[in-house]
Amino acid sequence: MNFVYISPQFPKTNCEFCNRLKQNGVNVLGIADIEYDQLAQKLKDCLTEYYKVSSLENYDEVLKAVAFFTHKYGKINWLESNNEYWLVQDSRLRSDFNITTGIKSDKIANIKEKSKMKKAYKKGEIPAADFSLVTTLVKAKKFIDKVGYPVVVKPDNGVGASDTRKIKNEKELKEFFETRNENVKYIMEEYVDGDLVSYDAVIDSNGNPIFETGIVEPAVMDIVNEGLDVFYYVEKEMPEKLLDAGRRAVKGFGVKSRFVHLEFFKLNKNKKGLGKKGDYVGLEANMRPAGGYTPDMYNYANNTDVYQIWADMIAFDKIEKAKLNKDIEKNYCVYASRRDNRNYIHSHDEIKQKYGNAIVMDERMPDIFSGAMGNYMYTAKFKTKEEMEEFIDFVHKKIEE
Repeated sequence: MNFVYISPQFPKTNCEFCNRLKQNGVNVLGIADIEYDQLAQKLKDCLTEYYKVSSLENYDEVLKAVAFFTHKYGKINWLESNNEYWLVQDSRLRSDFNITTGIKSDKIANIKEKSKMKKAYKKGEIPAADFSLVTTLVKAKKFIDKVGYPVVVKPDNGVGASDTRKIKNEKELKEFFETRNENVKYIMEEYVDGDLVSYDAVIDSNGNPIFETGIVEPAVMDIVNEGLDVFYYVEKEMPEKLLDAGRRAVKGFGVKSRFVHLEFFKLNKNKKGLGKKGDYVGLEANMRPAGGYTPDMYNYANNTDVYQIWADMIAFDKIEKAKLNKDIEKNYCVYASRRDNRNYIHSHDEIKQKYGNAIVMDERMPDIFSGAMGNYMYTAKFKTKEEMEEFIDFVHKKIEE
């Protein structure tokens, strides 16, 4: 089996996916834009061959790289980056080389454009916030007359919470139209008062989950726009209603042979047209694992190896080598980070001294992620939600200014 992995070195978790593919006897063929000598030794050991391009943005170069691998190794069975940024390019390469194990370019808009995601959630019989593709101030006002303030506006085809705004009045609405990027198509949605949660799963070729988990996180939009402290956590046990919503969404999107991260709002109060308090409303779909070190957090929470589960899906279409020990108690696994421009009460050493046995990772985050993820992160696991909440408070407690 020949597997082309785009950007196997970034983010760092990609190395683990490559490692498990190698262990399953797969030829892992890497393409990236850094020198081979800059790759970690563990990644070098996973790759059957590596092809350096001057830029992954240069489609012709990446195309030539895949053509080279095809000539040398034969038919390419899989091509993935597991990275939101490269999903469109991945789909184009699959189309050009007739790689049938993933989404091709004629279907990619369904999972990249937020307006089209609404239709897939609807197909899964999951409600989604009302929306309008706002092109003019008049059209926006007409939509707001229908749903009321506040509204949320964001690029229809965007990554994460970039360029996402909450508009609370007409003054802010006018400011948006004066400062927006004219080359971007924006979607405006009614505001939903709910907690952001996710259904994360590895899906087999029949569209059935072979592993399920999920995260709870505060509003990423507010974190990015206001520079707030970040925390989110992996659920110890998934609520049955969320599992049901996630599975129906998978069917609605027609997902097969992928890692998915599907986002929902859990309503904090009854909302006409969407549901009752505690119901789940479809938000966005991501056809890849959640970002950062979240896959590692899945592992710590579930006492498993999701990298191996995913590689088993690729190689065997079922769990073959991975271990799912249902007798081992699960954990809450939490990520809490700090920002360089804040004054915190407790020092790094105090955090390590108090929670050293619970902390499973701590390190500085790459600057490219700092807006949404903070500058320095601590990841820890706990048996109870109370212990986890105490940890978050300890890490984030600030000196009053």
